Amino acid sequence: MDLTVGPNQFFWEAPVWAAFYQSLARTPVARVVLGELVCSKRLPYFQQEIPGAVEVLQAAGKEVALTSLALITLKRERKLTADLMAMGLPVEVNDLSALVHVPQGTLFWVGPLINVYNEGTLRWLARRGATRVCLPPELPLASVAALAAEGAQLGVAIEVWGHGRVPLAIAGRCYHARLHDRAKDNCQFVCGEDPDGREVETLDGQPFLAVNGVQTLSGSTASMAHQVEALNGAGVTSLRLSPQTGDFEALCRAWTARLAGQMEAGELAALSAGMAPGGRLSDGFLTGDAGAAWSGGA
Repeated sequence: MDLTVGPNQFFWEAPVWAAFYQSLARTPVARVVLGELVCSKRLPYFQQEIPGAVEVLQAAGKEVALTSLALITLKRERKLTADLMAMGLPVEVNDLSALVHVPQGTLFWVGPLINVYNEGTLRWLARRGATRVCLPPELPLASVAALAAEGAQLGVAIEVWGHGRVPLAIAGRCYHARLHDRAKDNCQFVCGEDPDGREVETLDGQPFLAVNGVQTLSGSTASMAHQVEALNGAGVTSLRLSPQTGDFEALCRAWTARLAGQMEAGELAALSAGMAPGGRLSDGFLTGDAGAAWSGGA
């Protein structure tokens, strides 16, 4: 297995965004997905940094792709999606409506927001041109193994969510704007105040979820630190790491060491927990427990 870094789900200032990808070029990850996944209003703030990031990453030997939006609703968003095809890079589809802009015969990737739950869906996507699929994070190991086996026959690389807050839902309304009594069209980009998402508690004060503009995320950070051997045995080709604040470069190096058998699961889990927003890890979706459950290697 190798490592893919998925698109940044959060709104960071352009210098922070650019510095992140400069540092990522120094890591041993195999590939990187760039661009805006969550809210098209954010894109102009760092769009001018994308060509430089692509150049730096490719010079470092990384495979680079561009992400589509998770929810394409506006005319300008449709145009942005169509324009992705002219960039000369693979496109990762996270909304099936983006396929309208992918010409027949053009190869593409599929992100974790597409519901690839069974072999039939995987076969259809492969016929359409998919060469790499990051499975939805909520799948249990048995389903992952079945899809990885099908992917091997189809020549489709299968990824699994390895680290990061899990993308659970996307909406037309912006929770961040509403929380601050602002209209969505006049949000003033308040989501930027929470660079790893804003944590949400239940009515009795228990940690629950996180919100990121129009996106709902898991409150805990999913980590497959204790599941590497099981996923490797299931035929998974890559693990996906989702960007977060902190020393992400060190996290990528630690994951590389874990895949190479040079770091124990508990050591990686301890490092990840220390860096995780909120300090909580989970792997319950994969093990078949509640999604927020954490095996701790048991």
